[in-house]
Amino acid sequence: MKTSAELQAMLRRIDHKGYPVYKDTKGQYQFGKYVLSIDHVQGDPFASPSKVSILVPGKVAGFDKNCWKTDSRRIAFLDFLLRRVETKIREYSFKAKGSGKSGLLSVSRPGQEILERSACTVNPANGDLTVRMEIGFPANGRSINAGELIKILFEFLPVCVQQTLLAVDCPREVLNKVLELADDQQYIREELEKRNLVAFVANGAILPRKSGISSLPMRDAVLFQSPASMEVTLDLPHKGRLVGMGIPKGVTLIVGGGYHGKSTLLEALELGVYNHIAGDGREYVITDTTAMKLRAEDGRSIQRTDISMFIRNLPNGKDTSAFYTEDASGSTSQAANTVEAMEAGAKTFLIDEDTSATNFMIRDELMQRVVSREAEPIIPFIDRVRELYEEYGISTVLVAGSCGSYFHKADCILQMSRYQPMEITEFAKKEAENYPYFLGEPEAAKSPDFKRVVKRDTAFAKEDRIKMRTDGLDGFSINREDVDLRYVEQLVDAEQLTALSHMIKHMKLHVFDGRKTMGEAVEALYTRINNSGFQAVFDKNSAQGSETEGSGQLPGNLAMPRKQELYAALNRCRSLISIELKG
Repeated sequence: MKTSAELQAMLRRIDHKGYPVYKDTKGQYQFGKYVLSIDHVQGDPFASPSKVSILVPGKVAGFDKNCWKTDSRRIAFLDFLLRRVETKIREYSFKAKGSGKSGLLSVSRPGQEILERSACTVNPANGDLTVRMEIGFPANGRSINAGELIKILFEFLPVCVQQTLLAVDCPREVLNKVLELADDQQYIREELEKRNLVAFVANGAILPRKSGISSLPMRDAVLFQSPASMEVTLDLPHKGRLVGMGIPKGVTLIVGGGYHGKSTLLEALELGVYNHIAGDGREYVITDTTAMKLRAEDGRSIQRTDISMFIRNLPNGKDTSAFYTEDASGSTSQAANTVEAMEAGAKTFLIDEDTSATNFMIRDELMQRVVSREAEPIIPFIDRVRELYEEYGISTVLVAGSCGSYFHKADCILQMSRYQPMEITEFAKKEAENYPYFLGEPEAAKSPDFKRVVKRDTAFAKEDRIKMRTDGLDGFSINREDVDLRYVEQLVDAEQLTALSHMIKHMKLHVFDGRKTMGEAVEALYTRINNSGFQAVFDKNSAQGSETEGSGQLPGNLAMPRKQELYAALNRCRSLISIELKG
């Protein structure tokens, strides 16, 4: 390892030379309290910025190991530090001048959700902190401007490190509140199972967002207040007594007039699979971590999915126990999404009538009388919703604005009125007696077959260069093969999609062997990630030509997706992966 003085001398020596000479700076340098690593140097001032990382030894950082004694604390602690780093370096971005992206300083910018990110990590054994960021190495035209880079590395960064990554300059009371909130949120998650609940929404929560394009809380919004009949009281480790609405396992229906908050409540529940920062308004909205939002998704591809629970006896004789299509209809796509969620281990389904296929969700009494059950290939969700809970332990929370037939199936019925819930189960059930739905029960479904195997792709392993791109929250591509994730609505950060692309690439290279089922492959990968973090996907020995994997270097732009989203991404690969049935 070289010293910071050697780096400064090198920079002065290469000043005004051609930009590619910057690559000589790649390496590690001791900067007194921390180590600066220049991991990747951009090719020119207009290319993607250079990648650097800062390692602060645990003894220097000085944070207590209680900050990471549990996973929830560790993730919240690192999120707290990253937000401080991001705020500070933003003050210095572009203060160094030059062409193109010269002087840019950037690091991952967290949103309202608290996610595990590669931008800031801790070694639990010794407390070493690592922050990964990007810096636009300055240039005049395409000539090195070493003086401006010296300003960044020797003036700006030391201040950022001192003020954000050292315990001595950390507001301890603020950090303690972050850690205590993480404890309380984890406590609620554990209480859900103990109390037979799928979700908890605290009284006083702010569910509406500022706008359709902002995840910030709405100002002057109506505060959430639980119906008395559904109130649950929790005794949190730090906050103490907290009262809110507990949504029980089973079938819950959310009804009400338009614009009264039905979808707003459901959207809060969708994102309750993540913890939220203090002040978000949803920090005490906690949902079963396996919950999945289901919807129709016209046009998606489906590979060998067993949708016979919902669709069978197609007139063209197509096998629905291993259904394949490049262009799914609304009903077949929602059937596939439902069965794939079962495969992914979801124990709660979240459904909004507005984004569902009508013929998948319901057949009214008149239609049943005119078109007999035997003449209809679709067994609607309403005929399976009780079975899903009673036989498979899968609860459903459904928003319905026009279909009252679900009153017959629901265990709990909520009416939203001016953003406030009222529990109307008894009233709705009594009214439903005047409108019978049943014309006979369908026979019990055969358990879906999840023995899908991803074929081994030897050609992919021989690629000299694997090109990857992330398109915000819309999807990603690997070697120009697009994966459309626009309708996987619980993805909240583009860095989750970047992580998914690297995970699938790694699985194609090292996990999919033509023998493991998709479920076995996903579990194998997450077992490694749980042991080694993101680095499990970037081991040096797993490199096959990518800019990042080739060096084993962990990029700083990854956020952890749930395994449910990895399943969803794999299921939306049109030609990137090929699936067959095992045996």
